[in-house]
Amino acid sequence: MGLTRRGLLMPLSVAAATAAAMTVLGAATSADASPEAPTAGAPAAAVRADGASADVVPAPGAASAPAPRADLSHHGSVSLWGDRVAIRIRSENLGPSDVTASTVRLRFSAPLAASQELPYGCLRGGETTVLCETGGLRSAGGARQTALDLTLAGGPDEVVVRLDTVWNGGARDADRKNDAHEVLAPATGDAYAF
Repeated sequence: MGLTRRGLLMPLSVAAATAAAMTVLGAATSADASPEAPTAGAPAAAVRADGASADVVPAPGAASAPAPRADLSHHGSVSLWGDRVAIRIRSENLGPSDVTASTVRLRFSAPLAASQELPYGCLRGGETTVLCETGGLRSAGGARQTALDLTLAGGPDEVVVRLDTVWNGGARDADRKNDAHEVLAPATGDAYAF
């Protein structure tokens, strides 16, 4: 299972390492710095752990090609009952460029049980994190579905699920509102939409 990065195969484990590195980058960035929208000719943007974008500066002497533009969108629902949490995600690309691969990160306010059965293309990214590859997403093409049924450590009364795109094939996504969500799901068994 792999992810594509600038035409090279990037294993899902590398995407997890990238997510961890971006977490460190996000922690090192000033909390009061406000990210600005990239301008034409600006370097590509990387996703920080807080969901904002951090500028990536090309190596000296490297030719910088404009990053393709895409608009990834994730919507779905979260249900919690007892120690079980079910997440349904519909991922799509609103364009204009195709995305060769992308990875969605799910972070939970409660720790996951040590033993989990994850669907194909998903892996643990820590005690409270799961990463799932969505595969290629064609511009204005069909959506990809991801279904997770997880067990939490203990039976919390509620859980907060934070979902965002941690890898988008190197594309620039100017609209981050439709691919980064935070959902509070009380332990009612009801589906809470995002």
